[in-house]
Amino acid sequence: MIQVVFKYAKGRRIMFSSFQPDVAQLIRKEQTAYRVFFLTNGGSEIYPDIRRNSLDEAIKLCLEGGLQGIVSEVKAILRNPRMIAKIKESNLSLMTYGQLNNEKEVVYLQYMMGVDGVIVDFVEEITSAVAQFSKQVHHDGKEHLLLLEKRLLSEQRITPCSEDEISYFRRLVPELIHS
Repeated sequence: MIQVVFKYAKGRRIMFSSFQPDVAQLIRKEQTAYRVFFLTNGGSEIYPDIRRNSLDEAIKLCLEGGLQGIVSEVKAILRNPRMIAKIKESNLSLMTYGQLNNEKEVVYLQYMMGVDGVIVDFVEEITSAVAQFSKQVHHDGKEHLLLLEKRLLSEQRITPCSEDEISYFRRLVPELIHS
C-alpha cells in the first residue's frame, strides 16, 4: 500500500489513518513522508484494546508512536471540549468525523474551539456555509461573532473558547447536548 502511494501520489497531500493502533504505528514506522493519524470514536464504544477506548488513550498512543494527530468522532469532542486543549498541548493535530459534521454550525463551532480539520460528506456546501459565517454579524448579547472570530484568529486559536462562547453555539445546535 505504501509503495503504491509513493508511486502515484504526485505531490498530493496525503495522510494515513487507522482505527487499529498497531496499524497506525506500523505505517508510521514504515514511512515518514506522510502524516499518520489515529482514528477513534473517543470512547463511545468499549474495545478489548484499551488504546481505543478514550481520547486520553489516543493521545498516549500518538505520543508513544510518533503519530501526528487524532481523528475523533465529533460527539466525543463536543461532549468534552477541554480535550481539544489537552490534544493541542501534546503538539498533536485534531480532526473530527461524524454525521454532525454535515451541520455548518457544528463545523464552525469546532473551528472556533481550535479543531484543525473536519471530515464532511458535503464538502462544497459546508465550505461555502462556513465561509459565510465570517461575513455575517451575529449578536449573542455580549459581543459580535465577527469580533470574537478576529480575536481568536489574532490569538491563533491557542486560547480555547470560554464556556459562554461554547454555550452560544450549543444554543444554535441543540442536538449536540442530547446526542
